[in-house]
Amino acid sequence: MSPPSSDSRPVIVVTGANSGVGLGICQRLLVQLISKSPTDAQPHYGFHVQQKIDNDVSFNGLTLILACRSRQRGEAARDKLYRLVDEQVRRLEILPGYDGHAETFRKHLTIVVHTVDLSHIQTVFRFADEITKTYPYVSHLICNAGVASFVSINWFLAIKQLATDWVEAVTAPIYYTQEVGQLSQDGLGWVWQCNVFGHYVLFRALESHLAKYKVSTGARVIWMTSHESSPTFYDPADWQLIKSAHSYESSKFQMDLIAHQLDQVSLQTSNELPTRHLIVLPGVAGTNIASALLGTFSSMCMFLSFYLARFLGSPYHLISAFKASISAVHLCLVPLAFLPTVSSAELDDSDPTAPVEVGIRYVSECDRWGRERVGTMKLTRSQEQKKQCDDLLDNCDRLFTAFCEAEGRTVGS
Repeated sequence: MSPPSSDSRPVIVVTGANSGVGLGICQRLLVQLISKSPTDAQPHYGFHVQQKIDNDVSFNGLTLILACRSRQRGEAARDKLYRLVDEQVRRLEILPGYDGHAETFRKHLTIVVHTVDLSHIQTVFRFADEITKTYPYVSHLICNAGVASFVSINWFLAIKQLATDWVEAVTAPIYYTQEVGQLSQDGLGWVWQCNVFGHYVLFRALESHLAKYKVSTGARVIWMTSHESSPTFYDPADWQLIKSAHSYESSKFQMDLIAHQLDQVSLQTSNELPTRHLIVLPGVAGTNIASALLGTFSSMCMFLSFYLARFLGSPYHLISAFKASISAVHLCLVPLAFLPTVSSAELDDSDPTAPVEVGIRYVSECDRWGRERVGTMKLTRSQEQKKQCDDLLDNCDRLFTAFCEAEGRTVGS
């Protein structure tokens, strides 16, 4: 594979890019792409349908768009990323046999900050307008930003879950108390809009620009979900999750539903290169969402519990955001031909609650020593959940149309 020309270099949008896993994704992308043969682009895992690329995957430039709510924090992250790249260039150029690729990549690297607040749809449209007017296409949209309305910890429930299943308790905890009834600036469920609808609107607003990326691998939308994704607490009548005491878990479940459905629609209706929608779980890393509830001592205990879970055999406790980003970066870089496909399965009409495997989620994993890798999880769906997904997308489409009309925009533009 020859290096991309200037009119096909990736243009990657990362929401929530100034901290946590979002910043880790940006850092890992840069560390990988500054190498002429990025290891994260190689199909060397067991789930790949082939295990060899005839030619190296190489990128000689990149436009990385940090989509952040705060310009100040976004610019601080941008400066940090540029310093990382410059350090990598200095490290590589003194190595024997250095081929100059790192300097070429640095010359054609642009990192820019554009502000967006997913809880305010008007800013999502404004962001999309800026992107479509400034850049010829978008190659990747990484829907990473996320919020949770955690307000406290139910210590009785926490101790009980830790005592009965330590690893599960620090992988998919059920003891966080979440605020109920929180609304966004637009009068919608706050967690739902920030995690689900805001990203849905962003994709729809950039959909035609994603389709302009004509490289053979096509454009990709990466949906960052969670091990806490669960249908257990989801009430489809409360699809904005306003009444839910588990809005975070339910919003991630909705992301799983939507991403798979959008991928199926794209594959079935696209006459050219389909825009693929891929679901990624970053594993468990120490980020601001949980740390906001904890003091210094409790945060230290949290990290110690993560290391203990990893020692006990959990493959999902990568702890560092840089390592947790491996699955998202791999899905950005690996040729899609190497990814497995799942044939369309018939859902069980006789038992609407019976789950059937319909797809794959890609998961960041590690061994006991913290060496990261990419794994897979089955994505299942029942006939009942298919109906929930159809209804949810209908509601998202209806709201999207209403916001477009309120802005005087043509739907989809």
